[in-house]
Parts: sequence; structure tokens; C-alpha cells
Amino acid sequence: MDPEAAQKARESLELAFQMSNILDTGLDRHTLSVLIALCDLGLNPESLAAVVKELPTHTHPTQPQQQRRSTDS
Repeated sequence: MDPEAAQKARESLELAFQMSNILDTGLDRHTLSVLIALCDLGLNPESLAAVVKELPTHTHPTQPQQQRRSTDS
């Protein structure tokens, strides 16, 4: 990928991540990137969204203990 295309991809991901945060989806940049890539490969976005809604939410192992408790309630 040429540098200009890579920069545009980063900017697009950042915009999608900001929108994701505004909508309070709870998706991190990596997960969002994977979901976008799957859509780019032709997966149906509505079906993918339905699967993501069904996935359990897990805290990251390095997340501070107090923050884990506040997100679990």
C-alpha cells in the first residue's frame, strides 16, 4: 500500500473510531478495524452487527481492576 493510501486508511479508521465512541459501541480500534476489513471482503454489515451484539464483552487483562468493576455493573 502506498503511503498516501495508508494515511487515508488510518484517517478513515480514526473517523470510524470516533463515531463508534460517540455511539458508545465499546469497540476498540483493533476490533473496529477487523469489522471494517470483513465488510470490505463482502460480509453483510447487518449480519456482522447482529453477531457482534451477541458476543460477550470481556475486559482486557491489563485493564485496571477498579475500571473493570465499574464496567461490570
